[in-house]
Amino acid sequence: MTAVPRRPARGLSPLLVPLLVGGLVMLALGVYGRAHTPTGFAVGVAGFSAALPMKAWLTTGAFVLAIVQVLSALSMWGRLGIAVPPAVHRWSGRLAFLLTIPVAFHCLYALGLQYDVPRVLVHSLLGCFFYGVFTAKLLALPRRDAPGWTLPVLGGLAFTVLVGLWLTSSFWFFTAVGFRV
Repeated sequence: MTAVPRRPARGLSPLLVPLLVGGLVMLALGVYGRAHTPTGFAVGVAGFSAALPMKAWLTTGAFVLAIVQVLSALSMWGRLGIAVPPAVHRWSGRLAFLLTIPVAFHCLYALGLQYDVPRVLVHSLLGCFFYGVFTAKLLALPRRDAPGWTLPVLGGLAFTVLVGLWLTSSFWFFTAVGFRV
């Protein structure tokens, strides 16, 4: 399987709207997270003992699916030498995103954007950045006139930010608290 060829772009103008909207999403989440008074109450922890284990495990699931995303993207771009159906890439991305929704909702609603502890500040900023990059990637996806590097760069950024989110949340939780459910 090879990627759908893109026509040469006339500069970065095809990315203006996706990047602008992605930046606005990132900014809106940050402003909301900072301006909203956190409730301190856990939401949506069905099946888990508390909010932190829920967030750690769902983020770990998204992280594993993000690895599938990278491998399937490499396959679609002809970099692995094996053919992975494009549906694997689409569905692993959809599922990874869905796993992040209850985590982000809890973070914003119950905790807000925090800056007291460096790890938590980095995690909060990465969370906002993740949704901004994800938005930009989805809006750039149908743009056939975007530069050829657009999807690999935005996808790579989304993956890198998700790794950072996993390290500042799940990895921290598993090493500091343990493997609780």
